[in-house]
Amino acid sequence: MMLGVAAMAAAQGAAAPSKPATIHIQKAMLSTKEGEKASADLQAKFAPRRAALDKKQADIQGKQDQLKKGAATMSAEARDRLSREIDADQKSLQRDQEDFEADVQAEEGKVMNELGGKLMEIIGKYATQNGLSLVMDTSNQQSQLIWADNSIDITADIIKLYDLAHPAAAAPPAPAAVPKAPAPAPPPVTKKQ
Repeated sequence: MMLGVAAMAAAQGAAAPSKPATIHIQKAMLSTKEGEKASADLQAKFAPRRAALDKKQADIQGKQDQLKKGAATMSAEARDRLSREIDADQKSLQRDQEDFEADVQAEEGKVMNELGGKLMEIIGKYATQNGLSLVMDTSNQQSQLIWADNSIDITADIIKLYDLAHPAAAAPPAPAAVPKAPAPAPPPVTKKQ
């Protein structure tokens, strides 16, 4: 009987080792070329609405300041009218912000689902080729993962493979930086004779 247990243990030890790996899915998706481009596209798409909401907020703040500063000198009718305007503007802003957030979340969801589907294919192939038995998402707040050695993190490998499998057009260039003043030229070198 003892020989049978030892033989089973030796057979299990001879089997191909299986190993776990971790990946930060959100980082992987957003760090691919396609993810970077999609993120820049979303920011560009929603920037005008964000600016309009910011302007609306600034206008409300201006009216609140006007009401605060002029409360003593305004007629009761003017104060009431301005207070009603502020209340109406705040309600309108809140609705607009909720609509904006819902639209942003919907667009982000579409992008993440599209990227996620492609990424899962890459992860599956990678896991099979590298003999992985388990891949855990470290970006998931509900994960039971308490600690993992960074040597089993495959995020960077998956990003590279994704970019190879799904090349994306280059992300729009970042806004031009303010040019720096040129560095002073080094003093001329003189030869001693």
